[in-house]
This record gives sequence, C-alpha cells and structure tokens, in this order.
Amino acid sequence: MAAGTYDIIIDQGSDFALEIQMQENDAYVNLSTHTARAQLRPTPTSNTLTASFTCTVPDAANGKIKMTLSYADTANIAAGKYYYDLEVENTFSNTVSRLLQGVARVTPEVTR
Repeated sequence: MAAGTYDIIIDQGSDFALEIQMQENDAYVNLSTHTARAQLRPTPTSNTLTASFTCTVPDAANGKIKMTLSYADTANIAAGKYYYDLEVENTFSNTVSRLLQGVARVTPEVTR
C-alpha cells in the first residue's frame, strides 16, 4: 500500500497535534503490536533532522495514531517549508510501513 499524502501547517511557538485512524477494507486496523515514528526535515533526502514528532498509539484497537510537537519544539523551528513522513513498525513481524508523507509549512510566530 502506498503512503497517503497529507500536507500540514505547524504554527511556530504553538503545540501541534495530528491524529489519524487507520482503516483497511472498512475495518479499523488493530495496532496493538505497532509503534509509530515521524520526522521533519528540510528536504526529503536531507541528513539534517529538524524535529522528531512524539508519536503514540492512544487507541490501538481502533487504529488511532497521534503525532505531536510541543510549543517549545515548534518555537525552535525556523519558518518555512519542510517535509515529513509517518511510519509504523509492526514489532511482531518486524516490518515497517510508511502511512503518511507530505509538506509541512511552519508559519512564523508574531507574539513572543
């Protein structure tokens, strides 16, 4: 299955959260044996890591994954265009799948 494309906007200096729910054949995917990870980089091939999202699986039975950045994290990211992806690893079968990918636009903070 190819990764979905979803562009996001991150407000510099604010908390960011995105929750997704995985479905396959009209049924939620059980993620009880999965972990998630996501990173933000200036280009898809860059070795420079801009930020790592905190990823959790708050409702494994219903396929929910949440990725977040704290306001302290986003305050340290320069405004501009970045790229991200979200991957899940099945710790039982030791396989990795990319779920989402896209452009992340960081908007500048005015109030400090």
